[in-house]
Amino acid sequence: MGEDFSVRVDKWLWAVRIFKTRSDAADACRTNRVLINGAFVKPSREIKVGDTVTVKKMPVTYTYRVAAMVSSRQPAKNVPDYVENLTSQAELDKLHIPKLTVFVQRDRGTGRPTKRERREIDSLMGEIYLDDDSETSGDSE
Repeated sequence: MGEDFSVRVDKWLWAVRIFKTRSDAADACRTNRVLINGAFVKPSREIKVGDTVTVKKMPVTYTYRVAAMVSSRQPAKNVPDYVENLTSQAELDKLHIPKLTVFVQRDRGTGRPTKRERREIDSLMGEIYLDDDSETSGDSE
């Protein structure tokens, strides 16, 4: 477990239990969800001690610093020896925000929504999903 060798990023992410499987780690690298020192990487990229690894797992972007090299999967209790979690508390708080769903809360037993209620629901959902499109958000009638 010396620090004089290098390890592939997908293998290291799997070994320190950031991803459940090595193939999940490799897929994350291929889909640009893993950055090392601010640059997107391929699964074969070698990492070294001191590198900053950023992993995007929706809705949170986790940030880690490589503390030591490891090439085999480690027990959970040993993970802090190899990785330092730098993720901000603001990012971690995103895990506790309730997720928006397409279903609107309705009282039990009130039946189906009326035509008017359905149109209001559709309008609300349209605003949520089209919020990224700044051109249409200002044109609502």
